[in-house]
Amino acid sequence: MAIDFSSDQGVLTIHNGTETLCIEAWGKNSIRVRATRNREIRDDLPQALLPCSTQGLEIETSEAGAAATNGNLQIRIDGKCRMAFYRVDTGQKILAEQPLHFMLPARDYRSAGGILFHTTVNWQACDDERFYGMGQHPLPFLDQKGCTIELMQKNTEVSIPFVLSNRGYGFLWNNPAIGRAEFARNHTRWVAEATEQIDYWVTVADTPGEIVQNYVQATGLPPMLPEWAAGFWQCKLRYRTQAELLEVAREYRRRNLPLSVLVIDFFYSVYMGDLALDPADWPDPEAMMRELDEMGIRVMISIWPAFNVLSRNYAEMAAKGYLIQTERGQLAHQLFVDRSVPGPAYIHYYDATHPEARKLLWQIVRDNLYRLGIKIWWLDACEPETYPIHPDHLRYHLGPGLAVGNIYPLLHASGFYEGMKAEGETEILCLCRSAWAGSQRYGAAVWSGDIHSSFDDLRSQVRAGLNMAISGIPWWTTDIGGFTGGDPQDEGFRELIVRWFQYGTFCPLFRLHGNRLPEQDFNGGPNEVWSFGEKAYAIIRELLLLRERLRPYILAHMRIAHETGLPMMRPLFIDFPNDAKAWKTEDAFLFGPDLLVAPILEAGSRSRRVYLPRGARWTDAWSKVDYTGGQTIEVDAPLDRIPLFLRDDAILPIE
Repeated sequence: MAIDFSSDQGVLTIHNGTETLCIEAWGKNSIRVRATRNREIRDDLPQALLPCSTQGLEIETSEAGAAATNGNLQIRIDGKCRMAFYRVDTGQKILAEQPLHFMLPARDYRSAGGILFHTTVNWQACDDERFYGMGQHPLPFLDQKGCTIELMQKNTEVSIPFVLSNRGYGFLWNNPAIGRAEFARNHTRWVAEATEQIDYWVTVADTPGEIVQNYVQATGLPPMLPEWAAGFWQCKLRYRTQAELLEVAREYRRRNLPLSVLVIDFFYSVYMGDLALDPADWPDPEAMMRELDEMGIRVMISIWPAFNVLSRNYAEMAAKGYLIQTERGQLAHQLFVDRSVPGPAYIHYYDATHPEARKLLWQIVRDNLYRLGIKIWWLDACEPETYPIHPDHLRYHLGPGLAVGNIYPLLHASGFYEGMKAEGETEILCLCRSAWAGSQRYGAAVWSGDIHSSFDDLRSQVRAGLNMAISGIPWWTTDIGGFTGGDPQDEGFRELIVRWFQYGTFCPLFRLHGNRLPEQDFNGGPNEVWSFGEKAYAIIRELLLLRERLRPYILAHMRIAHETGLPMMRPLFIDFPNDAKAWKTEDAFLFGPDLLVAPILEAGSRSRRVYLPRGARWTDAWSKVDYTGGQTIEVDAPLDRIPLFLRDDAILPIE
């Protein structure tokens, strides 16, 4: 079958029987590929990339195929319409399509109904390839070679379909469809369950840090982290009343402890979806906000995108068609609980893919909460969290759940970002439980969801946070101590929370949260820094003060993230790409370029082995002993110490 190649203004178009492909330059050393078996390529489908002003491709065509070049990246298409990507400077093939069988195409389309296809793109596997990124998944490893990653938003699992390869490229599956990525030994495969067209983006650079920067600049740079956000955030499940919240703030001041943010979690309304403080529990919120402001404490409040049918806003959301629709049965999306309803209650999620629904939600929040002076939004359950987790059951304004479901958290955050901007606000941050490619441009900070209070979960957080950094999210954190469980009176948990606080001190955001034992009707047990015994409190207090001393350093490197896309918290290989052992180090990381952090991740451990990357001199921040890079050392780690190493001549106020 003859393949038709044509070019116009630097865009290569290919007609291959019933398939149409569009290949374009899209950013520095980057190329975007779209393909469909529908009549034409669509430009208006939901996706992550920002508009691009890059000059067109340099295109060459012949009877044997075509080649198109943008900077140091070239795509070659052979006579069977199979594609491969090469570095121009070295001629190295970095990525190539490969059918799973000689009778099958590398790009496969199967009908998913109407104009939608179940699509698959198969790539050649390389034994020595390593994969990083893909958002956040509770995996015990950083390198995801050998894994199958489901592309679907869930509590604790954030689907961001960007991967960085040690072969020198980055790959964005630019499609919000439910699907999966398979990084197998025999193939690499990307699958969309239902979509109108294949859409992906490839970039190359000389270092992994530059690859991440190319990706972030293509999907949107984050705002500058507000100065207050670099401090300590206090949270628990939940502060029930104005009096209880204020007493916590006053106790922090009595103890002379730093506190930047205090959090009002859910069930502050009469019904879920009222999105207004219940005057029975919050009788004078204006006075509360004045007192907290005088103490220099900001308030963050939980916003669930969910509405009880009894709430004051449900009827309008439903009447205007602003709720997510269901394909089968009732409109309700989850059987949950509500504080004013005896027994279980059905709740309904609004449709964040509808622009008018986003405007109405912001209007409700603005009129009830923003007017009080609350300006930090905790966007909980923003996957959205539906039961059962069947995306084919949901229909959004933008299309079927299988086709667009993963973009929900990005659009939800965008509504708050645009609403705050319209009010003249410049310091915009939303703490989100989920995100998608490009969420960072809307001030989305992400935390790792409802994780367990265990050393196993602490270990997985280190990997999760580093993969989130690779995925373009520079503002990330965990519930210090884990969310589910944890008894403040238990010595084992007290050790865990100290070790987690040590790790959290060197996360981009520093936030304590959790549903502590004993559980009390969705209130949880004590979870303030003085709740875990005097020994733990003495250590945690010093960590709070250490974080305060580090804030200028943190903000300086958050500005670099804002200006370039380079995350502050990052794997060792970002700064040491030529060190093979740095690529294999998964239990330590860099916090900015000058500080190597090696958290203690095992119960009872009082020492650990630390790999110090080759090409630098490293100074133990506590003992002041110098080490030459390129070696693994055993370092002491008593309960009150986390191993830290300063790079070369760096000086930081650790002590």
